Parts: sequence; structure tokens; C-alpha cells
Amino acid sequence: MRPEKRIAIIGGGPAGLRSAEVVAIAAADAAVTLFDAKPSVGRKFLVAGKGGLNLTNAEPVDSFAARYSGPEQPSGFWSSLLGEFGAEDLRAWAAELGCVTFVASSGRVYPVALKAAPLLRSWVRRLRGLGVEFAMKHRWTGLRQGPVLSLDFIVGRDRPVHREFDAVILALGGASWSSTGSDGTWTSILQQNGVEMNPLTAANCGWEVDWPPEWLAEVEGNPLKNIVVSVGERKVAGELMVTRYGLEGGPLYELGPELRSMEKPEIQIDLKPTFTADRLVKKMESARHDFLKEARVRWKLSDTACTLLGRMCERIGSAQALASGVKTMSIPLTRPRPVEETISSAGGICWREIDSFLMLNKLPGVFVAGEMIDWEAPTGGFLIQGCFSSGTRAGRGAVEWLNRQPRRASA
Repeated sequence: MRPEKRIAIIGGGPAGLRSAEVVAIAAADAAVTLFDAKPSVGRKFLVAGKGGLNLTNAEPVDSFAARYSGPEQPSGFWSSLLGEFGAEDLRAWAAELGCVTFVASSGRVYPVALKAAPLLRSWVRRLRGLGVEFAMKHRWTGLRQGPVLSLDFIVGRDRPVHREFDAVILALGGASWSSTGSDGTWTSILQQNGVEMNPLTAANCGWEVDWPPEWLAEVEGNPLKNIVVSVGERKVAGELMVTRYGLEGGPLYELGPELRSMEKPEIQIDLKPTFTADRLVKKMESARHDFLKEARVRWKLSDTACTLLGRMCERIGSAQALASGVKTMSIPLTRPRPVEETISSAGGICWREIDSFLMLNKLPGVFVAGEMIDWEAPTGGFLIQGCFSSGTRAGRGAVEWLNRQPRRASA
């Protein structure tokens, strides 16, 4: 017989793997088991790696923390988390695993190899070396409280398994890219245990537009570059892509919270943000007709911009009218793309349900990390950093919890 604490991590994404690492290092006498419904861990991490694996961002910590939003989010919470494990900590951690990173001109941080697989392999080797047990093809189906925490799983297709633990860290992700395992089915289990949450909804996603079918032959698959997109007073510079169903691009991702709050979502696009309307008109002084044709040359408008302007402006009878359309082209949106298709999701466990160590108030000994909590952030390295930072806090919280509990003997 030997004294031992048992801790379960459910979810094999960055938040779960980081939690397991923190616990395994800080509580060497604890038995750590990581469960995942898929045959292997890090599936969404690998999908992110197809774009080069944007690990984090070199943005200053104050503005970095401001990138995270969510209803009732505690003031200063993200500054605290990033102070505990921030961008430089993540880069140093990656370097320890043989993954050297660099800062791109955009501020985004990538591995020099621009691949996720080598880093994931090194990470899993480290975790195995620390004694972490991996239990794959375990789909979590239930949780009950008692002297210990009872977990139910379905292994493979239909074999039920019951396990008991002293602490549990949940890191099952949101509801995006469901094929990687982030399907949001965990919500019903926590709701059955009285945990309040907001519905999981699409974030960092494209929006649908009712394009007339005859337009698509001209504009589908073409970009609108060097533009500024506005929703109310908020403006975001970047690029949008015209798609079969609507629009995609970074500005829409960042403006998602504002768009979701609108009864009739609509964006304003400034196609020439470096020029005032008056300056554009001045460049057309000698033009008396064919204003759109002249603007293509004089204002250097793209074919896509000209097509949209020509279709969306009811009448272009003057340079002033065209300049107004260029500076404030309005596009009504119908709905966000389905959450399963999106990069990340908003919604999840309400902040009032967790303490500063990310433990669920109604389920002592159960911690949560990553996109299960109701926060969102734009692309650019902020999402993965949020998972690493919250995984670090949950792991340390679980260790503190274990240290306060009486030991029990196990064979």
C-alpha cells in the first residue's frame, strides 16, 4: 500500500495537455491520467498547424489581455493569467521541447519549422516521461460527487467504464471543428450538475450574405484588400474574402461580438481608408461620366471592389456619390456560419460558476480550462495562448486542491 492522489484530465488539446504537464511536474506523487474520446491527442492543434501553427503573439501584455472578452469576465483576470504563463513563457516552453520560434512582421509567433507535429510529438514524449497515463477512445459520459469524484466513460463503441479520482480537470474545448473532438456534448453533463452556462455559438467565423446568384460568377473567391471594416464605432483593418455563402476574414472575426449583438447585423467597408472622400473626389475632377470606370484607374480600385460598388450603389451619378460608396459601402449580413465549421466558439461556462483557480463552485475538485469557459479572442495566437494560460492555472489549482485533501491509501 502507498499513499497516492489520483487526478484525471479530460481532453487532449493544448489546455488539457498543459494541465497534465503542470500537475505531473508539481505533484510527483500523484497518478495523472489524460482521457480523450479520439484515438490520439492534439487533433485540433495539428489542424491549426496546417497554417504554420500560430502559437502566440508578441503584442504587449496590457493590450494582449484586452483581446479576451466574455460576459461577466472578472476584471484583471487575463492579466493575471498571462502574468503566470504568457507569450514569453510559451516561447521558452516550446524551445525546451526543441521548437524554436520567431516573430513575424504581424506580431504573430510561429515555429521556425512552421509545423505542429514535431512539437506535439516532443510534448507527448515529455508527458509520458513524467508518468502521465494516456487513455484514448474514452468518451466522457457522466460525473458524480461523493467522497471521491466518480467519472463514467464509454470506451470504444459501447464498453462502459467507471473510474474514481481525487480531482478532475475538464478541457474539452468548445463546439468548433467537431471532427477533432470539440463537439460541445459535455454541456449536458455539467448542466445536470447545476452548472450554468451560455449557449455555445460561432466565433472567429465567416458571415453569410444574400448575394444575388449572378454576382458570384464575378466576385466569388476574390479578396478585398487593405480595407477597414466598421460596426458602429469599432473599426478593424484587414482583408475580406468573398465566398459563395458570404464573407470571410480577420476583421469579421474580431467584430464577431458586436455583430452577434445586433438584431440586423451589418458592416460598413471603407475601400480606400488612406484617402478622404474629398481627396477621392479631387482625383476625379476632370471626369464627367463613366465614374466607376474612371475610379478603377484613378483610385486604383480592384475589380472585386468595382463589381460590388456597381451592384450595391443604386445610382452612381457623380464622383461624390461614388466616393461616398467607397468610404461607406454597407453590406447587410444574415447569420454567422455554423459553429461546427468555425475556428472557435463563444459561450460556455459562466464566469460566476468558477473561482480564481478555475474550480467549479458547485463541484469542488473539478477544474475547467480552455474554451469550455465563456471567453473568446481573435485569431493571431491569442486563442492558443488562452488555452495554455488557463491550462496552467487549472493545473496549479488542482495541485493546491490535492495538497489540501487527506491522503488515502491505494494498492
